[in-house]
Amino acid sequence: MAARSAPNCHLRLEWVYGYRGHQCRNNLYYTAAKEIVYFVAGVGVVYSPREHRQKFYRGHSDDIISLALHPERVLVATGQVGKEPYICVWDSYTVQTISILKDAHTHGIACLAFDLDGQRLVSVGLDSKNAVCVWDWKRGKMLSMAPGHTDRIFDISWDLYQPNKLVSCGVKHIKFWSLCGNALTPKRGVFGKTGDLQTILCLACARDELTYSGALNGDIYVWKGINLIRTIQGAHTAGIFSMNACEEGFATGGRDGCIRLWDLTFKPITVIDLRETDQGYKGLSVRSVCWRGDHILVGTQDSEIFEIVVHERNKPFLIMQGHCEGELWALAVHPTKPLAVTGSDDRSVRIWSLIDHALIARCNMEEPIRCAAVNVDGIHLALGMKDGSFTVLRVRDMTEVVHIKDRKEAIHELKYSPDGTYLAVGCNDSSVDIYGVAQRYKKFGECVGSLSFITHLDWSSDSRYLQTNDGNGKRLFYRMPGGKEVTNKEEIKGVHWASWTCVSGLEVNGIWPKYSDINDINSVDGNYIGQVLVTADDYGIIKLFRYPCLRKGAKFKKYIGHSAHVTNIRWSHDYQWVISIGGADHSVFQWKFIPERKLKDALHIAPQESLADSNSDESDSDLSDVPELDSEIEQETQLTYRRQVYKEDLPQLKEQYKERQKGGTSKRRERAPGNSLRLHFVHGYRGYDCRSNLFYTQIGEIVYHVAAVGVIYNRQQNTQRFYLGHDDDILCLALHPLKDYVATGQVGRDPSIHIWDTETVKPLSVLKGCHQYGVCAVDFSADGKRLASVGIDDSHTIVLWDWKKGEKLSVARGSKDKIFVVKMNPYVPDKLITAGIKHVKFWRRAGGGLIGRKGYVGTLGKNDTMMCAVYGWTEEMAFSGTSTGDVCIWRDVFLVKTVKAHDGPVFSMHALEKGFVTGGKDGVVALWDDSFERCLKTYAIKRAALAPGSKGLLLEDNPSIRAISLGHGHILVGTKNGEILEVDKSGPITLLVQGHMEGEVWGLATHPYLPICATVSDDKTLRIWDLSPSHCMLAVRKLKKGGRCCCFSPDGKALAVGLNDGSFLMANADTLEDLVSFHHRKDIISDIRFSPGSGKYLAVASHDSFIDIYNVMSSKRVGICKGATSYITHVDWDIRGKLLQVNTGAKEQLFFEAPRGKKQTIPSVEVEKICWASWTSVLGLCCEGIWPVIGEVTDITASCLTSDKMVLATGDDLGFVKLFRYPAKGKFGKFKRYVAHSTHVTNVRWTYDDSMLVTLGGADMSLMVWTNEMEGYREKRPCDSEESDTDSEEDGGYDSDVTRENEISYTIRALSTNIRPMFGVKPHLQQKEPSVDERPPVSRAPPRPEKLQTNNVGKKKRPIEDLVLELVFGYRGRDCRNNVHYLNDGDDIIYHTASIGILHNVATGTQSFYQEHNDDILCLTVNQHPKFINVVATGQVGDLADMSATAPSIHIWDAMNKQTLSILRCYHSKGVCSVSFSATGKLLLSVGLDPEHTITIWRWQEGAKIASRAGHNRRIFVAEFRPDSDSQFVSVGVKHVKFWTLAGRALLSKKGLVSTLEDARMQTMLAVAFGANNLTFTGTISGDVCVWKDHILCRTVARAHNGPVFAMFTTLRDGLIVTGGKERPSREGGAVKLWDQELRRCRAFRLDTGQATDCVRSVCRGKGKILVGTRSAEIIEVGEKNAACNILVNGHVDGPIWGLVTHPSRDFFLSAAEDGTVRLWDIADKKMLNKVNLGHAARTVCYSPEGDMVAIGMKNGEFIILLI
Repeated sequence: MAARSAPNCHLRLEWVYGYRGHQCRNNLYYTAAKEIVYFVAGVGVVYSPREHRQKFYRGHSDDIISLALHPERVLVATGQVGKEPYICVWDSYTVQTISILKDAHTHGIACLAFDLDGQRLVSVGLDSKNAVCVWDWKRGKMLSMAPGHTDRIFDISWDLYQPNKLVSCGVKHIKFWSLCGNALTPKRGVFGKTGDLQTILCLACARDELTYSGALNGDIYVWKGINLIRTIQGAHTAGIFSMNACEEGFATGGRDGCIRLWDLTFKPITVIDLRETDQGYKGLSVRSVCWRGDHILVGTQDSEIFEIVVHERNKPFLIMQGHCEGELWALAVHPTKPLAVTGSDDRSVRIWSLIDHALIARCNMEEPIRCAAVNVDGIHLALGMKDGSFTVLRVRDMTEVVHIKDRKEAIHELKYSPDGTYLAVGCNDSSVDIYGVAQRYKKFGECVGSLSFITHLDWSSDSRYLQTNDGNGKRLFYRMPGGKEVTNKEEIKGVHWASWTCVSGLEVNGIWPKYSDINDINSVDGNYIGQVLVTADDYGIIKLFRYPCLRKGAKFKKYIGHSAHVTNIRWSHDYQWVISIGGADHSVFQWKFIPERKLKDALHIAPQESLADSNSDESDSDLSDVPELDSEIEQETQLTYRRQVYKEDLPQLKEQYKERQKGGTSKRRERAPGNSLRLHFVHGYRGYDCRSNLFYTQIGEIVYHVAAVGVIYNRQQNTQRFYLGHDDDILCLALHPLKDYVATGQVGRDPSIHIWDTETVKPLSVLKGCHQYGVCAVDFSADGKRLASVGIDDSHTIVLWDWKKGEKLSVARGSKDKIFVVKMNPYVPDKLITAGIKHVKFWRRAGGGLIGRKGYVGTLGKNDTMMCAVYGWTEEMAFSGTSTGDVCIWRDVFLVKTVKAHDGPVFSMHALEKGFVTGGKDGVVALWDDSFERCLKTYAIKRAALAPGSKGLLLEDNPSIRAISLGHGHILVGTKNGEILEVDKSGPITLLVQGHMEGEVWGLATHPYLPICATVSDDKTLRIWDLSPSHCMLAVRKLKKGGRCCCFSPDGKALAVGLNDGSFLMANADTLEDLVSFHHRKDIISDIRFSPGSGKYLAVASHDSFIDIYNVMSSKRVGICKGATSYITHVDWDIRGKLLQVNTGAKEQLFFEAPRGKKQTIPSVEVEKICWASWTSVLGLCCEGIWPVIGEVTDITASCLTSDKMVLATGDDLGFVKLFRYPAKGKFGKFKRYVAHSTHVTNVRWTYDDSMLVTLGGADMSLMVWTNEMEGYREKRPCDSEESDTDSEEDGGYDSDVTRENEISYTIRALSTNIRPMFGVKPHLQQKEPSVDERPPVSRAPPRPEKLQTNNVGKKKRPIEDLVLELVFGYRGRDCRNNVHYLNDGDDIIYHTASIGILHNVATGTQSFYQEHNDDILCLTVNQHPKFINVVATGQVGDLADMSATAPSIHIWDAMNKQTLSILRCYHSKGVCSVSFSATGKLLLSVGLDPEHTITIWRWQEGAKIASRAGHNRRIFVAEFRPDSDSQFVSVGVKHVKFWTLAGRALLSKKGLVSTLEDARMQTMLAVAFGANNLTFTGTISGDVCVWKDHILCRTVARAHNGPVFAMFTTLRDGLIVTGGKERPSREGGAVKLWDQELRRCRAFRLDTGQATDCVRSVCRGKGKILVGTRSAEIIEVGEKNAACNILVNGHVDGPIWGLVTHPSRDFFLSAAEDGTVRLWDIADKKMLNKVNLGHAARTVCYSPEGDMVAIGMKNGEFIILLI
């Protein structure tokens, strides 16, 4: 038995020999405490040279490869390799983790650097793009990320003298980065003529924009800005690997083994050549230098660390050595002294002193060494080589005794016999040779039984036997010294082995996991005295087992530190230490063995050794010494919450099916029904698999959950209110400390957590994106600001949130086993507990991660399954309830004592002011004092104690208690059976709510003339419920079997119930006593129906595909309906009681005649004419429309028709309840849909008067009552339903401009250096007139520069002066909108064209420009908040959303001084088409041109993305914030309008509802404006304006314009609204109109542009003026009083502009473009003087020499000459 539990002793890492010098650089520093920090393998080491002591940081899970020191020199950041590598920031003094940064890089983290004040950290990844990330490391939050370079980056550094600037260097490049907003923008360093383009290995920043960098050829390159200004040649003779800046200057180290010191201006001070010193050697290469004061630290390629004192620079002091590069396999320990011997592929053998922690001897051999052994007398050392030879040395002076080569393949293992006479040598060619020691190693025998290479050998104590292991895992025995194989097992039985290093054999069976057949364990060593065994494996893990260890899957303690495979492990001669060696990390670890008796003392010595887990995890197999799991818990752990189809998948599925069914439906579909449902009451409470999910709110209401509904129950009025934001099962609920907010977590592919207000029942925040499959536990912090949640994914991820902001603060993997509860520490917000199957863990937050420590049980108990946990009176105290009925009391992570509290598991626990309350499976509520010493009082939940006011009946005494809460003088109790009870302190119990118990609920019947219904369930009960205001369960009866159907007789006196064993019974409807029962079938009875009228016959349908018809009076079976091929699902009678309509599982609709049961075939046309007594069928023409687009994934399980035959209600597999108009003919009828049930809705029934609909949820066991609201009634409140999904195609309208804008694809001017074809063909090369669609897009990409651009420095030429932009003619109106605005009270206007933002002074016509965009600007908006005056945001096109410089971006800038305030790189691939500021001006909304038309909200000042979500699958034209809100906005586009709310990090949307108005239909919406009281106005393609109240259409302003309404503007000061559209100018109409606040009256303005139709794209209103931007590229100012027009800006309408000529003598020029115009421009007056319409596209233009004639060449081959 004992062998299955982990040993009680422990290993503690004491010393690590080695330093990682290979493939790493700049990884060795002095800390503030003058200690030395570096890393080796997966361990960060802090070494104190004064005390010769090491401390270890062990938070990494794989090789560390990068290290940075914080400017204050206490904190260290280290980065590791791995699939999901992370960065740890830790304290070098306490070696505790401060922060973990993860989820950004892949492959590994190559470099790290802190900025000047240590607030930010930059990291570079090893992925293909070498991503650069900037972190706010304290919060664990990524601020910015960008692709670094196409090739490796070797070093990165912050510019310590300029904020927000960084420099990175690497293979053949150096880049200078600036950080603005969330955008990292690089500029490549220009090498120019000054130096060759080459790889830069390291760098350091200095004042005045100077950067020094070390190059591969040994030169130092000096940069000013981005230009190379000089080189210091030959600084080193080979590559410079490291450069370190300090107060005195710079130190550099290179591959030439030299250290050079330089002063602050980089003049040389001195040189130290390490190769020339005593310790030096040829080929010494420096990888790291650190200069502090008069000490210099040097790390070399060969794992040495030197310390040099500057004034004795020729005597470096060697403070650390290790093996060099190459695998390390050989390890032996000295038999009598504390020495260890190692030998490696670096061909050196080294002897280490375990006491002095130092290398005491080293000898280089000719060959790589693979194994070693020391003879028992400690005189000879044998080394096995890779080439098949072995060498014996004398230990004392390392001189050779003998060298023998008998084999050609590597020697893997050799061992001396215990009597010292023989040496056994095991080889890769599967043989073992035996040599005599005294005979100068003469060969005595050989063992040849193995078929594979030899891996391990052991001698018997009497030296007569040898056992071997080979690569096949075979274990063989040989007689010594001859080497004959022993096959007789009896002979071996009694043999005692001198050592145990074999990995196979009975004694070590337990080291292998239960079901594994892999040989990943490299080495084993047994300690007979301590009865423990150590193993080393391929995963870098060292495990400690009990010895002997017989049964597979034994328990162990595990230790990490080595990164890759651990190749060998041995006990020291006196068992004080364990030595382990790493293959790839070629490091030697020395572990101190702490036996059991010393463990107790050790507990108090070393708190920072997270003792119980020195990261030791329990092993995988079950602990058989833990009691069996309680049946209820067992049941619960087996529940799976995975779904075949998640609700999140529906939109995609719909799209897929729509694609397939294109052209399927042309019929005009029925409208959705007029009446709607409102959820009225829910019977049920989820207790069977949830705990602690029931609370009193502030005002004494009760909040809990069932199915997908959060319920607030008012016990005084017996009413419920509902939170319906979830769309699948809610699994957990937590209450905010102020008791007004609730957090609930649900099931889903990407499950969400909603935080909502119990008063308004509105969501405050929705958290998504961190969990998978579901959220099973949530808890608020004591200050209510944070929330912890646990997922049900395989690693039970724990996430800590700032829920108001919706930010994920930290995340960690919780445990392999299920976690039941998470609790946050009320005193320290950074600490929390999780408890679950066989564990309790104590966590603390570290930046973006959490660090967990297992509860340490010690001798007090065992690792039990914990069901609940609470904190006590100090931050150290915690209490947990176990599955065996104990309460465990914890101090810090140690178990102090246990108290027996309940029989069976303790499911719920609650802390009070002065004590605790617990509840368990035994159905007892216990009150305890504050230390769990005494139980003060117990309450048993019994029927006898039930008070008269109860709303139901207790099914059984002592139900299992799952939730307890106190307040308002009562104890609130939730049970596993779905009951909620209120226990008065004096004892009486009131039952408030109840539902069915576990098991599916299918049977439902409503009473023919009373508001009651009956349900029957798999929980073996039949229940009668009152649907009138008393809402209670009237009666319950236990059945011998579960049931699936029930039915009231027409007179309401009898109730028929069909059971799952094929029997059915009739009971008295009042008393529920049996009247009669039958058992004719074997399978489930699936439906049961009385014939209408007198109820003479009873039809009983079963799963064995028959329907039996019984005569009720005579109780005889009178007929059987045969002919169905599958099980029966639904049965209906016709009104005469003569005909049955039947549905089967094979989707057949059949008809039978009653009472004989003869099958009839009835044509579908006739079926409609038949008058049915009830309709529950889901098949046939009348209900074809109820099957959804995704009918293949979902099934409709139930339907029910109202008695007036108008409305059909359906329930389906996805939990939707839908209403259709009846008959629902034609495919995909329109419907209203309601979500409250979580999975399948098994049954729906209208009550006798159609006033209510009752629905049953199968797996959620809830009975929901909905009120039916008639058509007229619903104006009073918005309905909760969603409109149907498929848009009908016939709506909409068409306009060429809109279509064109929708289809434009923007060409992107890319900045990448790849060669790109130039677009556009010169006129004479064009073949034919390209059609409009194929017009070649023009690229303005600069041609690619030559390899090195020469500046022609030598030739004397006049320097080229810079061009400065002075004037731009043009405005982008053709495909943009709302992009002209007033600034400064109308003095200036701001707009954009091409890639330039233009500020244009109205009075003088002068312009100034914002030129930071690198591609076309598509949208522009102005911040209206007085705090952000003149702040403008512009969005541009771009290519992929890869966060590189060519990605689409938004610039926020100051219009007056043109300073960039922030740049937001966005994931909107293709471009940004709309931007809008929020009311406070702090948030910015952007919409992308990507296929999903993503909507993103930014905190633009920080560059932080708050929320992002796919907007719509069709183009969105505009999205705007409500002018008074920071959370509400509206998006409009092709055939949709959506009303959005920002809740935390989530964007919630509602589609606009048009069905409220007769004949209203959804059109393409083009513009949006806002009014008071939540009014929204949207302009449509048809010229109407729609007016919305909330998200419901309340009226339309017909023909506001004659053509599409492209632009709308809301004036903030007076609420007047300006609209602009496409119109022909007429006497009364105009393309611009000014309206009152409610869009009732208007005044029209004509634009005197002389065009046939005016098309307005942008409107803005200032003081008495309206600013208009048109499609024809004019910007016009219209006076409100006199309607006078003033054209401010002109431009060509359509490009490209090809013709351009300047006047020979005046400051004029002409341009000719494809828009068919030639225009004359005056440069001095900054305006267009004239334009001529030619009617055809013009391509070229030319003045005559005198300037009196102009020739114009046309695209169609004509030319024209005009006289001026």
